[in-house]
Amino acid sequence: MVIDGTVVQGKKIGRKLGFPTANISAAGKVHLPKFGVYLCFLHTKEDAYPSIANIGRHPTLPEGHITIEVHMLDAYRDLYGQDVRVELLEYLRPEQRFDSIDALKEQIGRDAETAKNYFEHRIQEGVRAQW
Repeated sequence: MVIDGTVVQGKKIGRKLGFPTANISAAGKVHLPKFGVYLCFLHTKEDAYPSIANIGRHPTLPEGHITIEVHMLDAYRDLYGQDVRVELLEYLRPEQRFDSIDALKEQIGRDAETAKNYFEHRIQEGVRAQW
């Protein structure tokens, strides 16, 4: 599945946790997949970045509205205002509520490590992202 959108300002909570995210405002009406964490590529006009995405209401820090947040694994780019494409590759786990911010941070770290292993395996197989 592919989600096209524009990177918009968020509350910068991911950055405070050590996992900065690009908050994506989806273009037009989009049928979103089930809420949860996904392995994905974040495509810009210049490149494709191995990433993880959370789609949902982030119940540990609820705001009430649905968000699409993407963390680039080994890069940080100021993408505010840029049009991007999120290419969802694999469903990693359902969205869940954590008892503390520390527990959330630990799980994001585990998710990022799982994603890094996944992409290392894909690179070894010679798989490249396409836009």
